[in-house]
Amino acid sequence: MKTSRRQFMILSAAGACTLALNNQVQAQAMVAETDPQAAALGYKADASKVDKAKYAKYAAGQECDNCALFQGKAGAASGGCSLFPSKQVAGKGWCSAYAKKA
Repeated sequence: MKTSRRQFMILSAAGACTLALNNQVQAQAMVAETDPQAAALGYKADASKVDKAKYAKYAAGQECDNCALFQGKAGAASGGCSLFPSKQVAGKGWCSAYAKKA
């Protein structure tokens, strides 16, 4: 079977779009509390469930959406975090790397 240049270009463009959409979908996956890096940082999707005895640094009001590492908009339900590339964290979450936004 001989493929024309036009068919090749159409198939190439379709393949590139599929890859781009696949990467975008993967980028939106939420980080799980059981993820090894998340567990090491004490990440909780709900900051009110942080073990305050284990993480004495935690203070009420500290949440991902007001952390300097959070890449989403303030008040967003979820957003990116520089600690978890290609995954999102809960806006109301917390981890031991919390740093208040300036």
